[in-house]
Amino acid sequence: MSSIENHPEKNIIRVQLRQNQVLKDLGVEAHQFLEPHLTVVDCSKGDFLLHQGVHEMEQYFILDGVLKRVVANPQGKEMILRFAAEREMETSYAAWMLKTPAPYSIVSVTKARVVKLPMPEWIAFLEQHAEEKRLFEHSVMSHMSEIMAHTITLHLLDAPGRVHRFLRKHGELFDRIPKKELAAYLNLSAETLSRLKQRGKI
Repeated sequence: MSSIENHPEKNIIRVQLRQNQVLKDLGVEAHQFLEPHLTVVDCSKGDFLLHQGVHEMEQYFILDGVLKRVVANPQGKEMILRFAAEREMETSYAAWMLKTPAPYSIVSVTKARVVKLPMPEWIAFLEQHAEEKRLFEHSVMSHMSEIMAHTITLHLLDAPGRVHRFLRKHGELFDRIPKKELAAYLNLSAETLSRLKQRGKI
């Protein structure tokens, strides 16, 4: 982990931050205010950024790679709620505001780079930037709405329909996510996903 200022690729990181969907409309002064609070983290595949059940939370901005939001029951059975890639963010903002434990884990699906800051510092920043807070909270609600729609899809659509919906919504990720992970997200076996592809149904 490193601060942006001390990172050998600091100029690239600053450009990537300015392309982030949440941060792209920030002014120069706001970026300069936020930057000292940010830490750069390079993740290997399978690394946990957030563990389900913890109370200490952080805000993440994705520079490279793909993350997943995943929930597990006490028996260890997992359900992937969403994927997020560069220029997106991941958060447990709702849980922090409700003072509840993190309801899911955030895990790196591929090699990834993120910048992060403690949730209290991110919230303090938002309190001083009303428009950014409005846009950020809109993103949080959009993610929750998409997760709800995905969950409903798992019950209403057949296997090809689930895959076609993913391609329509997130086609750019189809070849980047390991097929085992994608199959789990779509509540299919990897074999079923492979068979659909071989038969030309997707």
